[in-house]
Amino acid sequence: MRIFIDMDNVLVDFPSALRKRNLDDTTVDADEIEGIFADMDPIPGAIEAYRTLVAKGHDVFILSTAPWNNPSAWSDKLQWVQTHLGDVAHKRLILTHHKYLVQGDVLIDDRRKRGAGAFSGYHIHFGQPGCGENWSSVLEEIDAIS
Repeated sequence: MRIFIDMDNVLVDFPSALRKRNLDDTTVDADEIEGIFADMDPIPGAIEAYRTLVAKGHDVFILSTAPWNNPSAWSDKLQWVQTHLGDVAHKRLILTHHKYLVQGDVLIDDRRKRGAGAFSGYHIHFGQPGCGENWSSVLEEIDAIS
């Protein structure tokens, strides 16, 4: 099964970078702060879940957007993947503002923006009650549909 996983608030804890910089969750245009994406911690269970999906033989990619007004975001996201997922995710990062263009079976995303709502496969809405509430429930849902 081909699975795409969003980064922000799915693999990475965006607010963790704000806390490290002594900013609050209401900071306007926080995604445009240079280097902010390099400061993010993983969401609990995300790294283990990614490795589990790969170990089960799924074709797993990271599908994310990066703000145009923050040139470091693109390289920061790549560095984050290399640091936290290493070789298991080597060359598996796709950055786009048009997520509906990718073709696969499952998209795990916390939002429907940037084309996620038009994804042609099964969308697991991460962080929502039910099948996408946390990484444990996501893995259960993927097992159920595969």
